[in-house]
This record gives sequence, C-alpha cells and structure tokens, in this order.
Amino acid sequence: MTEETRPAFAAERRERILELVRANGAMALRDLATHVRASEVTVRRDVRVLEAEGLLDRRRGGAALPGRLGPEQSYTQQVDQATPEKMAIAAAAARLVRDDDAIVLGPGSSTEALARELTGRQNLTVVTNSLPVAEVLANAPGVEVVMTGGTLRGSIRALVGTAAEQSLAGLRVHQAFVSGNGITAERGLSTPNPAVASVDRALVGCAEEVTVLADHTKVGADTMVRTVPPEHIAHLITDNHADPEVLLTLEDMGTVVHVAVLEVDRGE
Repeated sequence: MTEETRPAFAAERRERILELVRANGAMALRDLATHVRASEVTVRRDVRVLEAEGLLDRRRGGAALPGRLGPEQSYTQQVDQATPEKMAIAAAAARLVRDDDAIVLGPGSSTEALARELTGRQNLTVVTNSLPVAEVLANAPGVEVVMTGGTLRGSIRALVGTAAEQSLAGLRVHQAFVSGNGITAERGLSTPNPAVASVDRALVGCAEEVTVLADHTKVGADTMVRTVPPEHIAHLITDNHADPEVLLTLEDMGTVVHVAVLEVDRGE
C-alpha cells in the first residue's frame, strides 16, 4: 500500500516531525528519519508539506522552526561536511573543463575540491574570489589565477563587496562553477547572506554557462537570497543521495543533471 493511500499514517508522521523540531528548534533530516522510521526522501517530502503550511522552514539538510536561522558555519565545518560527496562531484565537474579554457570558480568547499582536480591542466585561466581556490592553484604551472579585489569574509574565506563586483565587470569566461547553501526547482541556487549573493551573481554574470555544484544536503534546501534562478542553471552536479524528485523537476526545466555515484555505493 502506498503512502498516498495511507493519509492517516502520513499525518501522524508529520505531526511527530513537527513535535521533534519544536522540541529541538532544528533537526537534521537523517535524525528525523531515524526517529519516525522513514526514509530521508519521505521525510524531505513531509517537511515540504509542513513548510507549505507555515509550520516549518527547510534548512540545509534539515528543518527548523519558522524564522529560526542557524549559526553560520565556519569554513572548516563546511569542508568537513559531506567530504566523499564533494570529491565525487569535483571529479565529475572536472570533466566539463577543457585545457585552454577560461572559467570562474566561486567560493566554497565544493569548488575548492574542483580546484584540486584542475592542477594538472594546461593554459587554463581561473577567475575566483576564493582564497582556498587560489591557494590550491597557486603552484599549478599550467593555470593562471585571476583574483578579484574586495573585503575578506572569513566564514567562507572569500572576497566580497563592491570592489569584488567591480573587478569582475567586463570579464567573459566560458563557464562558472558555483556552490551555495541550497538549490530548489522553484528558486534555483540560494545563500543566506546578501553580500555573498551579490558577488556570486557578479561571478556568474561573467560566464556563458553556469554549473552548480551541490551535494545532497543542499538539494531541496532553500535559503534567504537567490543567486542563480533555475532557468539559468545549465548543469547541476550532485551525488547519488540527492532527492530524485528535485532532480527530475530541474531536468524538466532544462538543467542537465549529472549524478556522481559515491565509491561506497558502486556495485550495489
């Protein structure tokens, strides 16, 4: 019997999810799934229903009470989260980059992982506002790094502000590889910080094509400020734990979705 033919069970499960989030303020999807004995995909759908009713807010990889914002993660915390997924995503993204190309790499641990995949390329130009990306590529003999100006935002180790945006004016590259805190079919890519979003928009504005790198914890999550609308996302690269419903909807809207299968899941 499908979930749709058991509305009472679904209602009970959603009520339990609501109780758990009210008791804790915010919870990860995997923890909610464990408590209600359902899959993360099912719980993610339940959270969407509760959000539509104004009872919860979706957050990156979880749910929170309406209006409650969690603390901004440090860059170290971002790097430590979903590391195998980011490595798989970076390897898939690198296959879209050619020698003799010019690209943008935005800030974030996913783009830093991509930079590590590009150190052996030849005659590649990388425009970035990310200090970790620049550090990774600093000793790559075949890669020229062009950095923006701007004010350092320590939490993401990237340059933001008017100077960063002005330094990008007039540049044109083939592809922009960017990340964020959430991606949905309704709003596209988003981040909770307006200053970061403003520079992200300037970065993608330089590119003929936009590719989003987002591990499964970001797929289906929505945050305050939109950076790239869904119709402007040419490629999404994610991992095989991402919500298939969101991926299918994005594909229907014209985004090419690349799913990187984790090494531990190969052969299953």
